Amino acid sequence: MGERFERHKQPWTSEELAKLRTLAAKGMAMKAIAKALTRSEESIKDRAKADGIKIAKLR
Repeated sequence: MGERFERHKQPWTSEELAKLRTLAAKGMAMKAIAKALTRSEESIKDRAKADGIKIAKLR
C-alpha cells in the first residue's frame, strides 16, 4: 500500500485554500493536489465542493 499523508480534522488555512484554487485552476489531478496539500483526497473533494471549485477529472 502507498504512503499515507493525511492529517485528521485540521482546519483549512487561507494559504491552503489559495493553493487549492491555484492547483485546481492548473488542471492538476486530485491525487497530486492531495499530496501537495498533505490532505486526503476526500478532504480535498469535500472542501472543493463546499467552495465551488472545479477539479479536473483526468482519464
